[in-house]
Amino acid sequence: MATIPPSTHSYGVRYSIMRTIKYSLFAAAAAGFFLLIPATPSHAQVTVTFGAEPNCPYGYYDYAPYNCSPDGYYGPAWFNNGAFVGTGHWYHGSSDFHGEVNNSYDPQHGYKGSMPTRGEKPSHNGAPQNFKGNESWEGQGHNAPQAHNASQPHNAPHN
Repeated sequence: MATIPPSTHSYGVRYSIMRTIKYSLFAAAAAGFFLLIPATPSHAQVTVTFGAEPNCPYGYYDYAPYNCSPDGYYGPAWFNNGAFVGTGHWYHGSSDFHGEVNNSYDPQHGYKGSMPTRGEKPSHNGAPQNFKGNESWEGQGHNAPQAHNASQPHNAPHN
């Protein structure tokens, strides 16, 4: 008995092409529907809190953990009527501020001397009278070019 080969009728090929077109059109219509739905705008909000400004007699370092800096680290420009103007996150001075620091009093530069503690009272207001700075910084604690007024107290008139 002879076997009959399967039919290669053109109807089967046409049906397969039509089914592919039909599902492709349905997928495109569904994708178009979802693309037309307006996205709900999101309002991203990021809040970073640094806590209270360190209460230090002669200022504090501009990097974590914001330890108190020793007498002689900050120059006169960093004080307003004897009060430290802050640095880094807590800086509260003018945007064009530049002041000198003496980084030999910085542990990151090898300082191993005594350090005041938070809440300690200063023995005098402001910077020491014989302050000798070796770097000029802007208020956020970044190195800045030497400023002509870096040794002036913060409340002194600028020329």
